[in-house]
Parts: sequence; C-alpha cells; structure tokens
Amino acid sequence: MLLCRKRKVCSSLINFFSLLLIQGAWLLWCQPLLAQGGGPSGSKTLAMVNGVAVTEEQVQNAARMDLERLEMQQSVLQAEFTRNKHQIVEVSLNRLVEEKLLDAEVAQRGITRTELLATEVQSKVQEPSDDDVDNFYEANKGQIGMPKEQVTTQIRQYLKETRRQELHNSFIGRLKTQYGVKSFLEPLRTSVETANHPARGSASAPLTIVEFSDFECPYCTRLVKTLKEVEKHYAEKVRLVFRQFPLANHPHAQKAAEASLCANEQDHFWEMHDLLFQEPKSLELGDIKAKAAAIGVDTTSFNECLDSSRYAERVRQDVRDGSRAGVNGTPAMFINGRFIAGAVPYDEIAKMIDEELPKATAVEPAKKP
Repeated sequence: MLLCRKRKVCSSLINFFSLLLIQGAWLLWCQPLLAQGGGPSGSKTLAMVNGVAVTEEQVQNAARMDLERLEMQQSVLQAEFTRNKHQIVEVSLNRLVEEKLLDAEVAQRGITRTELLATEVQSKVQEPSDDDVDNFYEANKGQIGMPKEQVTTQIRQYLKETRRQELHNSFIGRLKTQYGVKSFLEPLRTSVETANHPARGSASAPLTIVEFSDFECPYCTRLVKTLKEVEKHYAEKVRLVFRQFPLANHPHAQKAAEASLCANEQDHFWEMHDLLFQEPKSLELGDIKAKAAAIGVDTTSFNECLDSSRYAERVRQDVRDGSRAGVNGTPAMFINGRFIAGAVPYDEIAKMIDEELPKATAVEPAKKP
C-alpha cells in the first residue's frame, strides 16, 4: 500500500504504563494515600515534595501531549476495528451469495462447478504477451526496484491471475443480474467535517471527497495528479475538501500545512497547495516563503502569519479529527464517508464514485416552500 505511516506511540499495556511513568502521569491512576486536600486552585494534591504540592492539574498539563497522542491512537484502533469488522461481514456475505449463484447455475446446466468455472473462466485466461509484461514493468519499475529479467516470471503470473480474477468477477456479475441478486448491506460510512476547510468544486455536488494529506509525503504527491484526473472527469459531480495531516516523522510537514492555510487567508490555497506538492523536498522555511512570493500573496502578511504559527492549533485539530475518523497515514480519503487509504490508482477511486453516484442522486433534496 502506498501510504506514509504515523509513528506509533505505543502498542501494548507495557508501553502504555512506561509512557505514563516517564511523564509522572501514573499518579493519575492511583489514589494517593497521603493526599492533603487540594492545591491553591482546588486541584487534588497527588504528591508532596519538600512541602510543595504536586497537583493533579500540574500532572495533567505535563502529560497532556502524550495522553492526547495516546487517545488519538485509541481512536484510530477503534475505527480500524469497526472497518475490519464490517469488511469481514461484507466478504462473508459476498462469498455466500457467490456460492448460491454457482449452485443455481450448476443445477440449471446440469454440470459440476469445476466444469462451469473451467468453461466460463479458466478457458478464457490467456497468457500475457511480452508487450503486456513490458508495459506493466515500465509502469511499476519504480516500485519493483529490480531488473525486468529477474521479475518477468512473477509479472506473468501476476497478470495471469489478475485476468483470471477479472473474468471470475465478471461472470459472477452476470449471474447476479441473471438471478436478480439484491444486497441490503450498506457500505460503512464515517462522518467527517467539511465546513470551513479549503475546498474545490460545487458545494451542491452529489459527491464529496475529503482528503487528509501531508505536503512532505511522496505518496500524497502522486495522489494530487490522480485527484485532478478525477475532478476533470467528474466535473460538477465531485467536490474536493482538503484536511491537514502532517506526520510527526516529516519535519517540515507541520509548517508547510500552516503555510497553506496562511495562503488561504488571501484566497491562494490551491496555488500554494500545488507548489508545495511540486517540490516536496524544498520545504525549509525560506523555501516556503519563496513559494508564497511566487504565487503573488502579500508576503508581509503571509510571513507574519507563518512566523506567528497562527494556524498551528488548527492543523493539530485536523490531525485529531483525522485520527478519530481512523486515519493513521497519508494520503487518506473519505468518498461520501467511505474510507480509502493510500495513493490508490484512478480506477479504484472511479469505481467507488460510480457506485456512489446513483445513491447520491437517486433522491432529490426537498425544495423549500
């Protein structure tokens, strides 16, 4: 999966309690035997050091960032659990439907399932040509990272299996139509805030894509080009909303995110967005300010905004919101609430859009009297 990952804060109870001990926050989880009432602000006293109280409020403030990261991790894990649970149900439903379809077709034709699949699928799978192998290798050699001669056999096997799966799915699709299959399992949707965030496209578009992205993530750069193709092809049908998700292991991503919002003050968000992604390795503070000057913003106002970290908290809020929605790496998208992780190809996004458009346009919104 083409995805820039977050660094995990902790992955077990041992790491959890180690973190709390390091910060002194373990005191929050026990009842001090010698608590002497409240401190000056009324906060519970959790320890006494040389006659001076260490209060619950002080400990909470000291551990605030680590506890916040831990809570975000918990949100991500909960969202991933919900998605995985739904996926298991969906896969099981599809498998049962497929079994019943094949049983019905076998009974109708009076042949075995092996004979049926051999006729409708296996016999139609052709050996990939040399051109097929060459084209696949050229399109993916950056990810393969090996000479073509060393991977030709694997590429042929992959292409052949991909074609077999396509034929199988196509056959099952025809059977679904033939036997009138209806599915009542709705896709899992996650509600993600879109108001007051940089957006492009009609506000009345039936489909909204919310993207969580990081200006220093190479896979996000790939997705930029893909989403522009989506916008071009689907025109007024799609609205794109951008949310910030700078990763902690990308040292320049936070400031680049703030810079895009500073440019947004002057209605230049998308120009800044494009320029930041065009040169993701040139994101030092001086580089960012030079980019702002290149797109024609008022540099005095922009620099003051960036230097003062005016939008630092807003960026952090985007990260919190993304974590609650289950984002744990970039890029990540929600298409009318349906989650897609990574720099997926255009066809995968288009497939989901094509599934969603009939649902989104089936019921016209009620008109005001």
